[in-house]
Amino acid sequence: MASWQEFERQAPALAEVARRLMEGCRGRVLATLRKDGSPRVSGIETIWRDGELWTGSMPRAVKAFDLRRDPRMAIHVASAEPDVEEPSAWEGDVKLAGRAVEVTDPEVLEPFQLPGSDSHLFRIELAKVVWTRIEGDEMGHGRLA
Repeated sequence: MASWQEFERQAPALAEVARRLMEGCRGRVLATLRKDGSPRVSGIETIWRDGELWTGSMPRAVKAFDLRRDPRMAIHVASAEPDVEEPSAWEGDVKLAGRAVEVTDPEVLEPFQLPGSDSHLFRIELAKVVWTRIEGDEMGHGRLA
């Protein structure tokens, strides 16, 4: 698993594209695993701070309970639909996979100014990042695995 900062060192061009696409799209979807192993998807927001990628959750949200029980997760960031006339101009989608580790240390939590004392904060540790796009007439992939 890698922090965002480690990912930037290992694959700077891919990290730059992934961050640009993530910052340009509020439509991020988090996939977690329910207790029975079936998938759950939830909308999320993410932020970068101190070389890490973070996400939070409202108190007692089911996605937070999913991540506490099993930290494996994936995030999908969808960009605007490709132009039918110019598909290679499509920016593409980014998918991240890894785990979300809950942080409960009050000193770490303080700068985030989370609403309420029982909100959740998770640090994302990356195992895989994939950028899917169209190159010419072909689907292209850039990945860190």
